[in-house]
Amino acid sequence: MAKFRKKPVVIEAVQYVERFAWPDWFADAVTANKIITHGTGKWAEGECYAEIVTLEGIMKANKGDWIIKGGAGEYYPCKPDIFAATYEPVL
Repeated sequence: MAKFRKKPVVIEAVQYVERFAWPDWFADAVTANKIITHGTGKWAEGECYAEIVTLEGIMKANKGDWIIKGGAGEYYPCKPDIFAATYEPVL
């Protein structure tokens, strides 16, 4: 059986917490209803999570999960342990 290695791809990502500086791509996705936020902001109440419109349907990102903008402009959530094992900062 042949073996393959994942090609390096540069992505943009932000860790989802109650209060964080939204990068432009995240704000644009919220405006376009591609990401729906819950429990964030100055007067946040209730559970902190986001609903993300993906190619597979709506997925949930919980507090502490990473939200990724992929190379083709798609959005998806990623658990912190998987993110740490898969991605490293670009310097």
